[in-house]
This record gives sequence, C-alpha cells and structure tokens, in this order.
Amino acid sequence: MSHEYLTDLNKEQRRAVKHGIDAEYGTTAPPLLVIAGAGSGKTKILAHRVAHLVVNGVDPYRILLLTFTRRAAEEMIRRVKRITTTALGSQQVDLPWSGTFHAIGARLLREYATHIGLKPSFTILDRSDAADLMDLVRHDLGQSRKASRFPKKGHLFEHLFVRHQFGEVAGAGPCKKFPLVWGMGGRSAPPVPVIYSS
Repeated sequence: MSHEYLTDLNKEQRRAVKHGIDAEYGTTAPPLLVIAGAGSGKTKILAHRVAHLVVNGVDPYRILLLTFTRRAAEEMIRRVKRITTTALGSQQVDLPWSGTFHAIGARLLREYATHIGLKPSFTILDRSDAADLMDLVRHDLGQSRKASRFPKKGHLFEHLFVRHQFGEVAGAGPCKKFPLVWGMGGRSAPPVPVIYSS
C-alpha cells in the first residue's frame, strides 16, 4: 500500500506515526510517548497516526482521540478526515470517540449513568455554577442575613469540593492526593518507548 499521505512528515515524525502499525502483520499499536516542544508537529503526528491506523484497517470506533479544547479537537478531527480522504479516496471517516476529555467523559457518564446511580439527564456544573448554587442554598437557609455569617460561596466551594476532591479534609491537613494513583498497589506502567523528541 502506498503511503503518499506520509510524505510531508520528517523521518522522526513518520517513525512515530508508523510505530507498531503493520498492514501485513496486523496492528498491535503499543503505547508511544512523543515528547516535543511547541511548533514541532505534535498535532500533525497525532492526526497522521490516527489516519494511518484507519488506513491500515483499525476500526475508527475503536480509536480514542482526546484533547483539552474544543478548538484543538475540531482541528484534529478535521486533519484526520482530510488525510484519510486523501489516502482512501472519497471515503469519509467517522471518529465517534474523538473530542475533548470533558465531552467524552460526559458522554461515557451519560451512557453508563444508570449503572452508577445517575439519571442520564444529569447536569454538570462548572466551578462558577457550583459556587452560585451553594450561595442560593445558603440564602434559602437564611444563613446570609445572620450576625455571624455563614461562609460565602467561594469558601464553601473550596472547602467542600476542591479540598475533598484532592484528599484534604478541613483540620486534618493534606492527605494523600489523587487516591486512584496512590491505590494502584505500587505497580508501574510498562515502559513506553520515546521515538520522537525535538
């Protein structure tokens, strides 16, 4: 199979894109860590790698492509579709598991909501919305007009959510942070090869 869609990549980028992908022997796609600075082509590598996976027979429904911002996610998906269209002809590729960490996380929560005791129509509040809701409850309970005022929304939010989330309980000082990481039984992940570094 011709890999003309990889010609605009340099040697290291091409090596990262092709890592663990072999059309003749199947696709194992082991973990890969790409360390590169700004403007070095990380987005280009990711888009080409996803496209290369699809071109070599990986089901697009089995590819998880995540980024932090909507803009970056849209750009990544646009690039992958452009590359795969060039490589496969007019076939349009759907990448249902591509987007932001928050969007895909919310989608998974909705999909499995009933399994974790939620209704699929739940609402996600951002920090500001949560603090405003705490303020409404404080006011409804009559705690905003007393001589010794109940804590304000920012302090309540910080105390009840942020500290609890990271394992810090009021008066107890910092506890072990990130319990899911600490609770892994001391096992470390298998080594990940570094192929591309700028």
